[in-house]
Amino acid sequence: MAAILVFTAACSKDNKNNGNNNGNNASPSAVDSSPSASESTPASEAPKDKVTFTFFNGVANAPDANMNETTIGKILEDQTGVNFKMEHLVGDLKAKIGTMIASNDYPDVIDPDAGIDQLLDAGAFIDLTDLIEKYPNIKRVYGPYLSQMKAADGKIYFIPFSNVVGGYTPDPNINQGAFWIQRRVLKEAGYPKLKTLDEYTKLIEDFVAKHKNEGLTGLITLTHDWRFFATSNVPMHLDGYPNDGNVEVDMTTFEAKTYYTTDSTKRWLQKLNDLNSKGLFDKASFVDNYDQYLAKLSSKKVVGFFDYGWQSGNARNLLKDAARQDPAQDDFVYQPMPLTWDGGKDQLQDPPGFVKNRGLGISVSARDPERIMEYWDNLLKEENQVLRSWGIKGETYEVDGNGRFFRTEEQIKKIDEPFNLKFGFRYYAWDWPQYGTNSTLSDGNALAPGYQPEVFQMSLTAEDKLILDKYGVKTYAELFAKPDDRVWFPAWGIPKAQGSPEQIWETTKDEITKKYYPKLVLAKPADFEKVWGDYLAAFSKLDTAGYEKWYTAQIKAAIDAAK
Repeated sequence: MAAILVFTAACSKDNKNNGNNNGNNASPSAVDSSPSASESTPASEAPKDKVTFTFFNGVANAPDANMNETTIGKILEDQTGVNFKMEHLVGDLKAKIGTMIASNDYPDVIDPDAGIDQLLDAGAFIDLTDLIEKYPNIKRVYGPYLSQMKAADGKIYFIPFSNVVGGYTPDPNINQGAFWIQRRVLKEAGYPKLKTLDEYTKLIEDFVAKHKNEGLTGLITLTHDWRFFATSNVPMHLDGYPNDGNVEVDMTTFEAKTYYTTDSTKRWLQKLNDLNSKGLFDKASFVDNYDQYLAKLSSKKVVGFFDYGWQSGNARNLLKDAARQDPAQDDFVYQPMPLTWDGGKDQLQDPPGFVKNRGLGISVSARDPERIMEYWDNLLKEENQVLRSWGIKGETYEVDGNGRFFRTEEQIKKIDEPFNLKFGFRYYAWDWPQYGTNSTLSDGNALAPGYQPEVFQMSLTAEDKLILDKYGVKTYAELFAKPDDRVWFPAWGIPKAQGSPEQIWETTKDEITKKYYPKLVLAKPADFEKVWGDYLAAFSKLDTAGYEKWYTAQIKAAIDAAK
């Protein structure tokens, strides 16, 4: 039987780090980040024998590597005697995990991302409940969240990443949803304040028309595998809602409604259809894999796209690195824009939340779970959280007379994407037991360097400062509306039992949207209404009313639990 998490109200806060090491009061449930006695002691004496564990990461966000080949990983190996050989996803996630299950042979540690339910249903993870009690730093960091981490059987099978320790530090960058556009487009148009999708697409259309000989692509979207949401989520955001997944939650009645058959979704797909008919949309968006998508974003030929900052960060960071070396390349850096249908209040930035249905587990094939837990416990010492996030004092950060962490201009310049990989910032930015990205250290510094105001301002180039000044802001986040508090957030993180009506609805919905969205976007404009009718007919076979009723009950339960 599947191990299913028990839903309780989300009360912690986090924002996923996009790996670039570079709304909003302190959480009422935030962990006291004062170093415990266990943390203040020196790192554990390294065992005499060294061991390497295998680690599968279900996201293709970095090359495969031994962690002890990175600076951070080598320091942690010296402390613990433990190394991890990390393998990243290549190909289809569901198929990869299916092969593991069929063979009953798993890596020692797995971060399966969207494939976690497959592994839970197969009984692939060991119970961590008793082990957690043995390790003081794991207990300290995750203690307030343990009840939310339990499955229906009362056991804990994986460790989430989005727990906040200490105070809540807001993100000055955009790591969540945005409509991105090349800066040269805005510069050429006199830096217009784009607020609607029509304004955005008209600007793209005009720019491509003026630069016919450059081989430009007006707009692309991401549809590969589980990342299809980067295309299908857009109507929700244009309606003025944050990423709650498949539903929009009314802030007065707290009723959850799906949006896949609404006029908003029809308008979005019809807009893509119109762009396609004009030769402005990249048809390959429906067949490209994630790597191909990132390659196109970094090619300087794509004028605009919608995506989440954390998901498109690898490509955008390459463009930023190029612009640091040659300011003329700033034209190709992407600027985020907050759009809605009517130009009203956006909710593109995530409110604080705790994601309960994603995390990292130890498999039933693991040779020595206790050695793995010892490594994780050591990693959760505050000094090692500083290491994985800030690096080494005197090399990748400095401390001023007031104890504030900062980076020099030279340090900021050298910490580019190749450096992130070699030093280990890319590998340790996510995917481990850790302080959530929005956490605050015990001395008041932000855990994430990019969230430290001093570092953010120092990291800005003259061109960054110019465009922010043109829009009358000091940070990118100020372009966007502050998120409203939603105690249930994110709704997509509310666990669903394998084989439940809700899980079946989502699986079938995915099949229908992946079948019909390409047809709708690539159809001749005169055929759009007919294809839309076929799509509605297919969707009408789902028990959408039952799905919405279930979600509404979960949302209201979360609200009641938070009172």
